[in-house]
Amino acid sequence: MRFDLADFRLFLCVVEAGSITGGAARANLALASASERLRNMESDAGVQLLVRGARGVTTTEAGEALAHHARLMLRQQAALMSELQGFADGEKGTLHLYANTAALTEFLPGRLARWLAGRPHLNVELKERTSADIVRTIAAGLAEAGIVSDAAEVPGLSFQPIAEDHLVLLLPPEHGFASAGAACFADLLNEPFVGLAPGNALQDHIEDHARSAGRSLSVRIRMKTFDGVCEMVSHGIGVAVMPKGIASRYRRRHAYRTLPLQDRWALRQLCLCHGDWQALCAPMKSLLLHLGAKPNAP
Repeated sequence: MRFDLADFRLFLCVVEAGSITGGAARANLALASASERLRNMESDAGVQLLVRGARGVTTTEAGEALAHHARLMLRQQAALMSELQGFADGEKGTLHLYANTAALTEFLPGRLARWLAGRPHLNVELKERTSADIVRTIAAGLAEAGIVSDAAEVPGLSFQPIAEDHLVLLLPPEHGFASAGAACFADLLNEPFVGLAPGNALQDHIEDHARSAGRSLSVRIRMKTFDGVCEMVSHGIGVAVMPKGIASRYRRRHAYRTLPLQDRWALRQLCLCHGDWQALCAPMKSLLLHLGAKPNAP
């Protein structure tokens, strides 16, 4: 059988109208065209679907079965079209957003929660990477957008600052540097460090800068959370580097000193990073606008 959705619509129109003439009118078809299509349906099915009489038409048992399944299929089609329209409007689907550690920890939670709350059928998959990795991924066309530090700019991509993300040094209260006004990262490379777990984007970033200075960090212990790092530093286990906002938050429960880092790479800003704005999907544009994107900015 070669029935299509138009056949099903016509058949239901005829059944509901009780006549081929009325059904043809409901389906916006000429009577001759509707009659021929119905005869072709019966021929393809190999069974009579309608009983034609002077007062109109009634369905045979086979016609009743066809009408039942036609209604189901048309409802499924309507549900499918509605769901697809949801994807087209940006109300459904999954967005993949890349972000560095500071953005994931401090910047995104509150802002992303407000945006997602109004879109119950939309999901966001957050992927933590270093800023350099995120920029390479976007430049290669493997991701639409991310949140990175301003030290990772690449020609051809858009970078728009949205928040400060300065890194600071955490010191035990009695550490010799504690009374200094600021420090350079290179001056600390002889110190024992408290680090984050392997694979953490911020920790990888810090260790990359140590290697650039020709050294490697002496990490006494690695913790899975910033809270754990702060606990270790407050007990004199070592020093650590983390975003200023996070360090300020945990000072309420741990005793340590913070010291600004003078290195240019530590004086960071969080930036939205993406390629051609017009090439972004509708929900990604909506999210980036919510986070502070200005698509017409130079």
